[in-house]
Amino acid sequence: MTEVAIASDTSPQPPAVILQLLEKLGLSYQVRAEHPGLPAAQRVQTVLLDDAVGALLVLFPQSQLLDLNRLAELTGRKLTAVKPERLERMLGKHRLRVLPGLPALTSSPCLYDERLLDVPSLFIQSGEPGVLLELSVETFKSLLSKASAARFGEPLSKVRPNLNRPDDDRAEIDHAVQAFTARRIQQRLEETIEIPPLAETAQKIIKLRVDPNATVDDITGVVETDPALAAQVVSWAASPYYAAPGKIRSVEDAIVRVLGFDLVINLALGLALGKTLSLPKDQPQQSTPYWQQAIYTAAVIEGLTRAMPRAQRPESGLTYLAGLLHNFGNLVLAHVFPPHFSLICRHLEVNSHLSHSYIEQHLLGISREQIGSWLMRYWDMPEELAIALRFQHDPSYAGNHAAYPNLVYLAVGLLRNHGIGSGPQREIPQSLLDSLGISREKAEEALAKVLAAEVALRDLATQFGSPH
Repeated sequence: MTEVAIASDTSPQPPAVILQLLEKLGLSYQVRAEHPGLPAAQRVQTVLLDDAVGALLVLFPQSQLLDLNRLAELTGRKLTAVKPERLERMLGKHRLRVLPGLPALTSSPCLYDERLLDVPSLFIQSGEPGVLLELSVETFKSLLSKASAARFGEPLSKVRPNLNRPDDDRAEIDHAVQAFTARRIQQRLEETIEIPPLAETAQKIIKLRVDPNATVDDITGVVETDPALAAQVVSWAASPYYAAPGKIRSVEDAIVRVLGFDLVINLALGLALGKTLSLPKDQPQQSTPYWQQAIYTAAVIEGLTRAMPRAQRPESGLTYLAGLLHNFGNLVLAHVFPPHFSLICRHLEVNSHLSHSYIEQHLLGISREQIGSWLMRYWDMPEELAIALRFQHDPSYAGNHAAYPNLVYLAVGLLRNHGIGSGPQREIPQSLLDSLGISREKAEEALAKVLAAEVALRDLATQFGSPH
């Protein structure tokens, strides 16, 4: 068992209602500070699910993925995560901030994965973030006298997300497409997946991106032929985020005085691509709206790129675009596998301890990163973008154009650790910071600047259409 320090008197303590309950039940326990080194097999993941019949408290180790299909087979019920508002009301009654792993606290029936009892002791949520209770397995068993046992979790050791095996992408995407199309016949990927053609505006912008002689007049001309895009570029430049002096009167004004050629060409490309695929109607509960997360990530990457040593810096407009499009594969998944996308959303809600990579691998056999990267190449986007999307969850990636995925990993991690985005908090390795030439302090500074401009950025995000 990994040793962690017992909380001192000055450390956060479990909520009063939990301490009273533990005393009433006569349980022996130790208060532990949450720590990334704790074994996942000993960490109890607590989820409250419900359906028309009522609520069910589900407990399983963090070394597993909760499979809702398997749960449906076991219980004969179609359970999903309770609505956040209902959970907040329930926790609020007891002045708790997270759901504790104590069946005695709720009146709901409880189901637990029997493999929880294979370890000597367990760490459960106390109701206060960062504060865990360590109970011996015998003590924990005494809490489960009225609970039912089953095997419904999928061990993560059996789920192998493809984070860094790009040579397998084509075969895996082909396999997933065949598995989820009614015809189930071998076809070329481009014919099987009904991807819309790249918007005409986006095609023109891509040509300009690679034209060394392109001028402000050229990009102004392209943007002005798309009235919606022109309006967005002007309002972007007029945003409080850029605090430009005087009024922005035209697209040319926005480019020359405020945004600059490089940013506008990549921003316009991101906007044009965003319109090619519509946002999915379904989303996991409590997820950060798609464009809000995209814009925050791009803004953080903008600051991180500036913090890099000048000689090491990649193309700043392109790193911004990588941030804007980093989650584009999510839109593609929703477009290609619509019936299964809702299933992914429901699984994300009940597996908050896991990255989406595990859930997508388990349900589809591919990830949004693989399919997003494939689409970038299919659309002849810059190779740097395909690599940024593909390797954004691999902090040790050191291949071609490594700065792009490394910056996305860092930006997403910084935001996630401050509650923006979805998935568990992310450790940021020192080796990643070293490879980018950015100190931890400079990285936090770049994040702080973006968080300080949160209102202005949220306002910009609304220009990309509906919040989801």
